[in-house]
Formats: sequence, C-alpha cells, structure tokens
Amino acid sequence: MAVSIYFQDVRRPYFASNHLIYTWLDKLAAHHGYSIADLNIIFVTDEELLAMNRQFLQHDYYTDIITFDLGTSERLVMGELYISLDRVKDNARQFNQKYQLEFVRVIAHGLLHLIGYQDKKSEQIVEMRACESHAIELYLSLNERK
Repeated sequence: MAVSIYFQDVRRPYFASNHLIYTWLDKLAAHHGYSIADLNIIFVTDEELLAMNRQFLQHDYYTDIITFDLGTSERLVMGELYISLDRVKDNARQFNQKYQLEFVRVIAHGLLHLIGYQDKKSEQIVEMRACESHAIELYLSLNERK
C-alpha cells in the first residue's frame, strides 16, 4: 500500500496522524474488497481547489474535494484526492459537525469514489452516506486504540 499525504500551503490539523490515516484507509478499502496501490491525498486552500475545479471540471464554484481516478482496476485503487481544508472547516461549522469527523468523511468520500461509489442520484447519495458513516465509525474505533 502506498499512501502519501501532503499539506500544500495549509496547516496540518493536530489530529492528522499519517499512521492512523494509512491504517484506516487500508482497512476501509479492504472492507469494500479493494487494496490501495497508490493514493495521494493533497490538502490545499479553497482558491487552489477552485482553480482546479475550473480547469479540470469546468465548474465555477468551491468544493471540498476533487477525486482523480488514475486507473483503479483489478480491485486496486490508484488515484489522487485534492481536498480543501478551508471547505472542510466551513462544512463542519455549517453542518454542526466536529472538524476531525468532517475531515475523515471527506477523505472517505474520495476513496469511495475511487472504489466506484457514485453520488449523482438520490439512491446513490443514500448509499454513499451510509458508507461514509461506516468509514467514520471505523476511524473512531481505530483512533480509540492508539
């Protein structure tokens, strides 16, 4: 498993333990029948992700995550997750959620997209939210053990 985590012009949250994130993502992927071959998680500013959203997706709005699938197949995940920490913080405030849990939810959301989950239709959204909730529970159980 090759997971790399980068903080680009943003401050690493105190709770963002690489070891915990690696362990959690490995278990989460395995729960869905996948292994992580190569996953880069890059945390950026709102402005950086907005520029990427415009350039790559032709969307002119802020978002919390952009996921690039770099060839997920044969039950192996390969991709990049670009995450706006500004947006994650705002989402946490807006939804009255702890910042750490929103941080985890957004990472899980990206991995779930790479595994094949979608969120365009209402039934897909329900399934995605259930998978995100399971991912958060898994993270919390691992975090308690450390």
